[in-house]
Amino acid sequence: MKLKVCGITRKSDLDALVQLGVDYAGFIFYNKSPRFAGDKLDGRTVRETGRGIAKVGVFVNAAPSLIEQTVKDYGLDLVQLHGEESIAVCQQLRLTVPVIKVFHVGDEAAHAHAAPFMPVSDYFLFDTAGPAYGGTGKRFNWDLLRGYQLQQPFFLSGGIGPDDAEAVRQWQHPALFALDVNSRFEISPGVKDMEKVAGFLKNIKK
Repeated sequence: MKLKVCGITRKSDLDALVQLGVDYAGFIFYNKSPRFAGDKLDGRTVRETGRGIAKVGVFVNAAPSLIEQTVKDYGLDLVQLHGEESIAVCQQLRLTVPVIKVFHVGDEAAHAHAAPFMPVSDYFLFDTAGPAYGGTGKRFNWDLLRGYQLQQPFFLSGGIGPDDAEAVRQWQHPALFALDVNSRFEISPGVKDMEKVAGFLKNIKK
């Protein structure tokens, strides 16, 4: 099981993720987010500090040209598209960088809308639906993904906390590739509690 810690805004937290052996670090480039990384971390810092960890840039309905430039500036390894990006946009970006396409899950499974995006993305990510783009801190009903039978591997996100490792192990799914955590591993928005991250990582890697 791989782990992505999203919402990184500090070099010290990125350093710690690298030392812990976390698989992915997520940087949010959506300026309405309290975890917006664009004015807190410069590209050189992320490129140099982030060696040894895959760097994911999170975007919401951003222009492809802006995404492509940010990928270059920050040395991003993947992009996570968290808005209503079209198949055409995903296809364009995937020519230069792997794509994670996000789908928001509410009272019914969202994966019914995911199949057309399979040829233009590398992974899906299922997050809790809310009034904004992410950041609800709440889990959706994972059983809504029981009917997911596509071959596309997915990240599981949405309110996963330090005490959920056992629940993840018991739930399981053949296409579950990685867990994506954020707000429940924080001291304050964008400031991670690395003791919680370290403990959770140890538990899911058992």
